Amino acid sequence: MTEYNASVIESKWQEKWESAGSFKIDENSDSNSKKYYVLEMFPYPSGKIHMGHLRNYTIGDVMARFKLSQGFDVLHPMGWDAFGLPAENAAIKNNSHPAKWTYQNIESMREQLKSIGLSYDWDREIATCSPDYYKHEQKMFIDFLDNGIAYRKEAEVNWDPVDNTVLANEQVVDGRGWRSGALIERKKLNQWFLKITDFAEDLLQGLDELKDWPEKVRSMQERWIGKSNGAQIFFDIKGREDKLEVYTTRPDTLFGASFCAIAAGHPLAQELAENNEELQKFIKKCNKIGVSEEAIEKAEKKGFDTGLKIAHPFIEGAELSLYVANFVLMGYGTGAVFACPAHDQRDLDFARKYSLPVRAVVSPSGEGFEVENEAYTGDGKMINSDFLNGMSVEDAKAEAIKRLKAQNMGEETVNYRLRDWGISRQRYWGCPIPIIYCETCGAVPVPEQDLPVELPEDVTFDKTGNPLDLHPTWKHTNCPSCGKAAQRETDTFDTFFESSWYFARYCSPKNADIGFDKADAEKWLPVDSYIGGIEHAVLHLLYSRFFTRALNKCGYLNIKEPFKGLLTQGMVCHVSYKDENGNWLYPEEVIQKDDGSFACKETGEKVTQGRSEKMSKSKNNTVDPAGIINRFGADTGRLFMLSDSPPERDLEWTDSGIEGCSKYLSRLWNLLHKIDKSADLSLAEKAQGKALNLRSKTHKTIANVTNNLEKFHLNKAVALIRELTNELEKFKTSDDIEQSVQLEAFESAIRLLNPMLPHITEEIWLALGNDNMLVKNSWPVADSKLLLDEKVTIAVQVNGKLRTTLELVKDIDKAEAEKLALESESIKSALQGKEIRKIIVVPNRIINVVAA
Repeated sequence: MTEYNASVIESKWQEKWESAGSFKIDENSDSNSKKYYVLEMFPYPSGKIHMGHLRNYTIGDVMARFKLSQGFDVLHPMGWDAFGLPAENAAIKNNSHPAKWTYQNIESMREQLKSIGLSYDWDREIATCSPDYYKHEQKMFIDFLDNGIAYRKEAEVNWDPVDNTVLANEQVVDGRGWRSGALIERKKLNQWFLKITDFAEDLLQGLDELKDWPEKVRSMQERWIGKSNGAQIFFDIKGREDKLEVYTTRPDTLFGASFCAIAAGHPLAQELAENNEELQKFIKKCNKIGVSEEAIEKAEKKGFDTGLKIAHPFIEGAELSLYVANFVLMGYGTGAVFACPAHDQRDLDFARKYSLPVRAVVSPSGEGFEVENEAYTGDGKMINSDFLNGMSVEDAKAEAIKRLKAQNMGEETVNYRLRDWGISRQRYWGCPIPIIYCETCGAVPVPEQDLPVELPEDVTFDKTGNPLDLHPTWKHTNCPSCGKAAQRETDTFDTFFESSWYFARYCSPKNADIGFDKADAEKWLPVDSYIGGIEHAVLHLLYSRFFTRALNKCGYLNIKEPFKGLLTQGMVCHVSYKDENGNWLYPEEVIQKDDGSFACKETGEKVTQGRSEKMSKSKNNTVDPAGIINRFGADTGRLFMLSDSPPERDLEWTDSGIEGCSKYLSRLWNLLHKIDKSADLSLAEKAQGKALNLRSKTHKTIANVTNNLEKFHLNKAVALIRELTNELEKFKTSDDIEQSVQLEAFESAIRLLNPMLPHITEEIWLALGNDNMLVKNSWPVADSKLLLDEKVTIAVQVNGKLRTTLELVKDIDKAEAEKLALESESIKSALQGKEIRKIIVVPNRIINVVAA
């Protein structure tokens, strides 16, 4: 074959890998052998893969193939996050059934993924909508119930009026449902919850162990868990025996208290509304706002004066008005707050609206400090605060708590922002919650021998509401305890329930008796490299960490953290286009004219090019991976996804970029025909001069590519290999030794490229006369004798003054140079008592540490 034919060669090798079972786990391998579990977040089966999939799965595939060639037992599975409302919506739209729609999409997407040449063990494929999968999570739920992790209560929830289901706070974005986009309302419903709050401190402490997670993700989870130290205050309500219980992180600001407020769902508000029609109307308006913090922050702050007065704990005779306010929620703290408007913007907005007092009690500049339209939330000294005056904020907090305790009006308390996870969803296409309601026995778990509770197939979607609740027979059953007529729970699990343990199912996907075998889980878990989008930082990743702890408590697992390493890959971006009427156009509908402007291919009308942003169907700035694979081949698409950007950063899609990658594969193919395949590799040991230089570059490339792959610096690894092949294209041979060195370099480059470009490298490897598949070949190892580099003397200064010199490798990595300089005793001595402000590195010459 003189020209590289991607279509023919890629189909050939995909068939060979499949027939050889190249990526199946050897169940008989030594239990003490090295293991590597690489997992990309599994997709929802929408029917078509997109560029984000191509990038995500290519990154994981590179690491799986790399580790396989290093001698690891590699687990690299794929499955489908197959439950969810989109299937129901599609069923309604297409007059189909969610199961039929879902399984058709799975078939289609499986073939698309196979066309990329991914090294999945397809024998371990799972679909979360299969009863063989979800029966195990029904058992887990019952075990959670037995262990006090699951419970049911009436609670205010986020209600999506379009999808007619409850949403968790994490699923509300900009006050709208994350799927439907509908404005969320507040509703009281009986719901099933999981006690994630019982694990809040453990989840927080566990973040310290996750050294291989991005700092950004750990910080996001830390903020979401939201640990705070504060005080529980018991305010006297004038004319009543009961107390108003308030949690606050700012007891230091009590002297600036202007009013108190309770949530619309607070028991006191509900009691007062019984005989107050105006309050009832106000509470109904409050319920039009969702229960997420985001929704509350964006809503105009409104209140209803109850007429009740609250006694100030520190100021004799002082009283605070009590409001029902739309910005206070039952789900946070106690559902009641005291407000200090000068130091909280939300309180200040409310106070200005209702002409309430605003008194500054923390000042950055001394007495006389006042707040106008912007609350002061910084540090300072206490003012206008009687016995707290002159104290720091922290000292004032401690003193205020001490005085509250002495008066039996409060106590020191730790609180968490994290709320329990509401898992009930009012929809059909989800896992049925295995509970039966009996008038005599109450809520009774379905007996284990009766699991799974399967979804009925004969459902209709012609009415609003939950199809399971509307089904004429499915919900009617008998109580397992007393045998009387009873009803099934018609809510289904939040789909994050399925994705919170699927990584463990891959360890024993065929086990019919249990969700996963403990010994198998102990072999493979935690996942070594987990790859997916940062949009899952709080939702899926936090839930999975909690779920693993819950399974640990119930005896399923001996670990607490499911994912040892985490890579959050960046988005694939593309410029967007609009015609003169403001309609979005697909890239293939647009042409660029000679003058650089853009026009519609079909009409010739002017087109405006927008900024580059995440590919999305809504803006038609998508490129179909199937089209790229059909035109250029999978290896070209893979190379583009790996070449231009670090995996964690956004990637800009360009036609010129993909065409450049295609040309590189052609050059690689042409290079094969310039190499003497019969050269004697043993002669490479005798290399001198330019041959020795090439040989040295080959082994340095092996070492550097290996190092960069270990660090997920995939773009750097590709660049290093391309440098080597560029050298090879220029290299002219004149004797047997040089031909030997050239062949060694080319074979090394092909072996290094194999995880990135598996199809073309297999074909080239075969053409070079090798009879073993490259996928089973061991990873090349660099000869340490050929890694010795020229050294240079580098001056190391502190604030411009020479303190020492170091002999370092020429062109040493900047970070490594900084590290070695700071380890020098002379520099340590010169920096004693100083703080490093920055380090300036002039390559191969000077390192200057700026400190003060």
